[in-house]
Amino acid sequence: MRAVVADTGPLNYLLLIDHIDVLPRLFDSVYIPEAVRDELADAGAPTIVRNWIIAPPSWLIVTPTPAFGALSSKLDAGEQGAIALALELKAALLLMDDRAGVMAALAQGLEVVGTLGLLDRAASAGLIDLRVALSRLTATNFRVRPHLIEALLANFPAKR
Repeated sequence: MRAVVADTGPLNYLLLIDHIDVLPRLFDSVYIPEAVRDELADAGAPTIVRNWIIAPPSWLIVTPTPAFGALSSKLDAGEQGAIALALELKAALLLMDDRAGVMAALAQGLEVVGTLGLLDRAASAGLIDLRVALSRLTATNFRVRPHLIEALLANFPAKR
């Protein structure tokens, strides 16, 4: 598979719900620009996130943040860096949640999947219990419309 690039959001939430391990099971490696690494290491990030990025796993490849020009003033450095890196690497997939970032990435012709999409892929591959993962996710500050959760769960009937 070609490169997969991640923004801060999906990494943050997968760490918070204890499902970061799905990434190396779904993808050979995940690239992040230094700007994303810096956001993950920020003093305002959750402790579990800051501790994880101090000694990242071997499947996470941190690269210099490419020059990104003027993608959008609505995007932070991590989002702009992730989009620029995905374009530079001709990435197969960009992992991103931020709505403005997703719209900017799609406008650049990138394929984008967010945290919910990753959980859906992981559940489809039998790697996680989607109901448990979504319950953990909604206990964080992740913002999602309830109908999206219901639609995902409709594809995975409750086990009896």
